[in-house]
Amino acid sequence: MLTIKRLGLTLAFLGILAGLSSLALAERRLADPAQEARAVALHKTLRCLVCQNQSIHDSNASLARDLRQIVRERIEAGDSDEQVIQYIVDRYGDWVLLDPPFKLKTLALWFGPLAVFLIGGIGMVIFLRNQGRRAASMKNAAPPLTEEERRQVQRIIEEGDGQ
Repeated sequence: MLTIKRLGLTLAFLGILAGLSSLALAERRLADPAQEARAVALHKTLRCLVCQNQSIHDSNASLARDLRQIVRERIEAGDSDEQVIQYIVDRYGDWVLLDPPFKLKTLALWFGPLAVFLIGGIGMVIFLRNQGRRAASMKNAAPPLTEEERRQVQRIIEEGDGQ
């Protein structure tokens, strides 16, 4: 009877903890639907710094949740969309934008993937050329065994097995 009571208390405690954790994860929304719509639109333009190729709107990371709240706070304070974006960029750099501006500081963001692709392609071409040369040199390395040589090799193998 005591163990059933203890089990019931444990389950009740776990239920309370689960409820509290979901409250902690709940985000505060803006009361004005127009402002909330602006916030969501801005969320979709900002990159999650943890997930890297997801917007903060799509990410469940705690940093993305914090950034969503910052955007809401800035909108609530009366900032324009441009001011909100500039506020975030000032703190995290252009990389936080899913569509970063094209300028000298962001060249790596724009051309980095292309450079990696080209370097990989050049490396593959060099590797395949070397493989072709190796295969060609292997063909010329030693002629195939004659029938007499095969018999000799077979005899040596058989003699070695008898030891």
